[in-house]
Amino acid sequence: MNDKEIKGESISVRHVKKEFKIDKEPLVVLKDINLEIESGDIVSIIGGSGCGKSTLLRLIAGLDVPNEGEILINGKQVQKPSVDVGVLFQESRLFPWDNTEKNIAFGLPESTPKKTKKELVRKYMDMVGLSGFGKALPKQLSGGMQKRVAIARTLINRPHILLLDEPFGALDAFTKMNLQEEVVRIWKEERMTTVLVTHDIDEAIYMGNKIIIMSAKPGVIKKIINVELPEPRSRTSYDFEQIRLKVYKEFFGEVSAQEDYAI
Repeated sequence: MNDKEIKGESISVRHVKKEFKIDKEPLVVLKDINLEIESGDIVSIIGGSGCGKSTLLRLIAGLDVPNEGEILINGKQVQKPSVDVGVLFQESRLFPWDNTEKNIAFGLPESTPKKTKKELVRKYMDMVGLSGFGKALPKQLSGGMQKRVAIARTLINRPHILLLDEPFGALDAFTKMNLQEEVVRIWKEERMTTVLVTHDIDEAIYMGNKIIIMSAKPGVIKKIINVELPEPRSRTSYDFEQIRLKVYKEFFGEVSAQEDYAI
């Protein structure tokens, strides 16, 4: 366990509506979204393109504001970004001129003592499997290793909430599965509240304790499915397959289990 235990924070989304102006006409992206996420839980949000799942994540992060309704973190209304909420995007967004250590350290306040900064960088490099790559530039790292740098940079501030916006979408299948396992392992150690947005049904099941299924035009929550699987989770187990079919049927009705599950 950490020197200072991280406690995840609860998230409440209440009657949230979000719209944008397209050619001066309102486009409703989210309509009457209500959602409760318990402290320390890990949940997946899944839906097709245009359902507003990434917009919802931005609202939780305080990067945008709803037109109606409110979002609360531990009972306090979200009005702006907070260091207690870490966001990991699909793009790693590393500085190409800085090495691994400097990219990770960028997440820390400038007032952090040099010794403390060095210790924290080393700790989170070890946590995500980057030992020995501290001086490497992003161009010298694979896509998966760049993503590990981004994960470490997000975690180094020890956020109470971790928001993941399709973070593994651009990676190959093997690297993606490895990083899914890494994030779940870190979540079990840190117990920060974690919300994953994804297109991938298997990823949603493997990583989430709940799956929030959204539909589009406008974006609404269609169904919430509890994922009750023994640990460690097996992607090839009968129970995993049954949840996969349940989620898939929410989108397409009766389908063959042999079809592609990414949407």
